[in-house]
Formats: sequence, C-alpha cells, structure tokens
Amino acid sequence: MLLHNRSMLPGVVLTIVFAGAAIVSLVWVPYDITILNIADRMKTPSLIHPFGTDQFGRDILSMIMVGARTSIAVALVAVGIGMLAGVPLGLAAAARRGSLPDEIIMRTNDLVFAFPSLLIAVMITAVFGASALNAIIAIGIFNIPVFARLTRGAALTLWSREYIMAARVAGKGAARISVEHILPNVTNLLIVQGTIQFSLGILAEAGLSYVGLGAQPPTASWGRMLADSQTMISLAPHLALFPGLAILLTVLGLNLLGDGLRDLLDPKLRRART
Repeated sequence: MLLHNRSMLPGVVLTIVFAGAAIVSLVWVPYDITILNIADRMKTPSLIHPFGTDQFGRDILSMIMVGARTSIAVALVAVGIGMLAGVPLGLAAAARRGSLPDEIIMRTNDLVFAFPSLLIAVMITAVFGASALNAIIAIGIFNIPVFARLTRGAALTLWSREYIMAARVAGKGAARISVEHILPNVTNLLIVQGTIQFSLGILAEAGLSYVGLGAQPPTASWGRMLADSQTMISLAPHLALFPGLAILLTVLGLNLLGDGLRDLLDPKLRRART
C-alpha cells in the first residue's frame, strides 16, 4: 500500500528519520552539547562535524538530534492535550446540538480561536515564565477547539444515521452512543487531523523558541538555534541552514504522512481510486 501512495512513502521515511534521531539522542549523540569548545567555533561541515559547529563550538548535528527530541515531545504532548480535551467536548456538543451546552462549548472555542498560540504563550509566560512546559500548555490550549470542532462536525453527520436511531430505540443514552458508535466512526478523521496538528505543533514550538518563549538553555531547540544564528548568518550560513532544513523536512514529512493517511483511511477516496 505504501508503494502505491506517493504521499505516504516519503512522509513515512522523513518521519521515521527524525523520530529515530530523537530516540537515538536519548542514549547517544556524537558530541556532548553541554560542553563548549571555543577553539572549534563556527567550523564548516566536515567529516568530524558533518553539520559543522556553532558559535560556541558545539556540534550542530548533535544539537539537531536533541532538538528533535524537544520538538517532538512538545508537539506530541500538546496534540495529546488537544485530543483528550477537545474530542469529548466535540462529542458532547454534537449529542446536545442546539442546546445551551452546545452553544457554550462552541462559543468558548471561538474565544480560544481569537487568541493565537503565540499570544496565549505570551500571556502564560508573563505569569509563569518561559519554559517548554508553558509552550506545551499554550499549543495544547490552541489544539482543543480544533479537535472539538472537527469532532462535533463529523459526529453531527452520524447522529441521523439509521444505526444511531436503532441504538436510541434500544434505550442507549447519548453518552453511551457517543462512545460506542460515534467515536469509532470518527477515529480515522481524528488520526489524520492529529498528524497535521503534530506538524503544526512542531512549527509552533520552533516559533515560540525563536522568540524566547519555548525551551530554555541548556535544552536544545531548533527555533532557538535559528534565533542564535541570525546575527552570524553571513559568516556561517550553516548555523541557520541545518536547523531550518530540520524544521522544513519534519513538517513536510508529517504533512505528507497526513495526506497519505487521509487517502488510505477515507473510504470515499478508496472507492474513487478503485
């Protein structure tokens, strides 16, 4: 199936490469990024340092590997927060469509949408200080209405189906129907959206770190690597090139993976191909 899907295969390969780099960095990196070596500062790519070194003599490949761990962890937890909170809200809103709880849930979603994740992070940082945890909270809060709206929209189309009416006639309550019949039928859609939000989460984490609101030193972050390199890009362009490519290829891989999963899991698209 992967070989016949032009989006799925490259998406899987790119995702595995960066996920593998993050996992490997838990136990091994070529160089310790906490050790500064000013004598080797801003070295160009070579056999010893394939991606070169930064302004403090740290190996850029090692920093990108550790940065992958940071970006993936932040995005993954943030998407998890969005799903765990947004999906039940969306199911509840669909089950009580047109009622006061539905209006409260959807208008609250509209309110959250009015504040981008960066602005939410600024407000959280003003109170609790800049950290990776606060970046997770900011991105997670922004993901909640995304999954709530998606779940509600998909669930509303199912509530008029005959098997749902049969379940209601059998005496099942709205909560039980939502869990047993609605949720399994929207899971495919949630998986695809989760993949897309994961890629957006990595972008958001890089953006927050770039402006100093994400992971703080000594934790490596692709966004902060870009921020640190901007004043030296004319002297050592590789300082910005490799973290920028890491962000680009990771987000591209996840988007291709999401497109491939959509084609694979959507029955309408499957029928169109056949």
